[in-house]
Amino acid sequence: MPSTDSSKPNVIFILTDDQGYWSLGAYGNREAKTPSLDSLAANGMRFDNFFCVSPVCSPARASLLTGRIPSRHGIHDFLNGGDVKDLSVEPNGKGVAIEYLEGQPGYTDFLNDAGYTCGISGKWHLGDSHNPQKGFKYWEVHAKGGGHYYNAPMMKNGKVYYEKSYITNVITDNALLFLEQQKHEKNPFYLSVHYTAPHSPWDKEEHPAEYYNYFYDNCDFESVPDGILPAEWIESLSIPVKEKEERRKYLSGYFAAVAAMDANVGRILEWLDKNSLTQSTLICFSSDNGMNMGHHGIYGKGNATFPLNMYEESVKVPFIMSLPGRIPQGAVSNDLLSHYDFMPTLLEYLGIDMPDDDKLPGKSFVPLLNGEKIDNKKAVVVFDEYGPVRMIRNEKFKYVHRYPYGPFEFYNLKDDPNETVNLYDNPDFKSKILEMRSALYNWFNKYIDPEFDGVKEPVDGGGQCYWAGSRGINEQNYPGKRW
Repeated sequence: MPSTDSSKPNVIFILTDDQGYWSLGAYGNREAKTPSLDSLAANGMRFDNFFCVSPVCSPARASLLTGRIPSRHGIHDFLNGGDVKDLSVEPNGKGVAIEYLEGQPGYTDFLNDAGYTCGISGKWHLGDSHNPQKGFKYWEVHAKGGGHYYNAPMMKNGKVYYEKSYITNVITDNALLFLEQQKHEKNPFYLSVHYTAPHSPWDKEEHPAEYYNYFYDNCDFESVPDGILPAEWIESLSIPVKEKEERRKYLSGYFAAVAAMDANVGRILEWLDKNSLTQSTLICFSSDNGMNMGHHGIYGKGNATFPLNMYEESVKVPFIMSLPGRIPQGAVSNDLLSHYDFMPTLLEYLGIDMPDDDKLPGKSFVPLLNGEKIDNKKAVVVFDEYGPVRMIRNEKFKYVHRYPYGPFEFYNLKDDPNETVNLYDNPDFKSKILEMRSALYNWFNKYIDPEFDGVKEPVDGGGQCYWAGSRGINEQNYPGKRW
């Protein structure tokens, strides 16, 4: 059997795609159907102020894995090239698979070195989906990272094939195959279960009828804002929703994708119970970034708008950790924490040394998992970036800086949690804005690699690749850059 020694637990990290913290029953949504994740939160610790590091998938996932900021690992937008060699999957590409994080260790490398058998099922989306990377021995990944829920491109033994079944079910099937392989092994296991849900598409034919029809026919969607006008600074929307019926269809698909994913999480929890591994398996749950589904009058995450946004719903994510008998049951943390903190927390909790690297900004929150408080003597802040857009947020204020010309935003989150009044031009906050701008500049200056500094990249939310894309940029006319 794999580890039953509570001092060195097995680990399962369930990561969803574009899931707003607001879409879970555990976070107060009575319309959501998430009994499995609600149970996980009730049996573990729920974090109510947890943030991604970039409000779009690939840079957020790269930072989760490596602990590095995007302006150091070099992935600044979702990858729309370099995942596969198959031209039928990437018809506009050159059929080149690129390992974007080559030479940059991830926490799974350290787990592998410490004796963990590492597996991944689902979304990778960090380049070269053909070949296992970062210490993973089991590699059953989505070929690209997203798309249709039926007939999705998947990898098998380094080759692309098209999966006819509902992809959320298949990701779970492959995860359970890994678990079956490990249950008689001596070494502990680590498993990434990376669902593509609840990312779009949200059309009726994309999701099982029992989920879609339930929400379409029975849900009023009162848990999701409606009728909000986008802010004046927004020039364009990536998903404009103008009709009530269109809103209803999208929300039905989104809630259906969440419910189907939750049912599959239940399958994993049931397997652990059946095989007497619940007490010795640490389960972590989060989303790569947040999501707006009518919040602020937009649909999507950071690239739902141009200019790119840093709204709370874009950067705030659900986060749950559970290990019965060790992590306090039903506990809730309100501490400001970030995906940057996941790697040092996990490694410390497993008794594995962090790499000697002073350019990793994350801090361990293991004391919280032991029912203790963390040291709050220093100012607690959260930082995000999306190319030339950067954010600093503390418990009361948020400042958004867009290089080089703006527009800039400043919010008093205590008085205005929905970010409706931009106080940037209010003279009463001039000194606070200057203070936060200076802190933002100094923090990023400490952790960036100048070669990959996002403020110099033409990131517009349309994706990142090495060859010519919609902006006509390639290695010939933009040497050395990944666009």
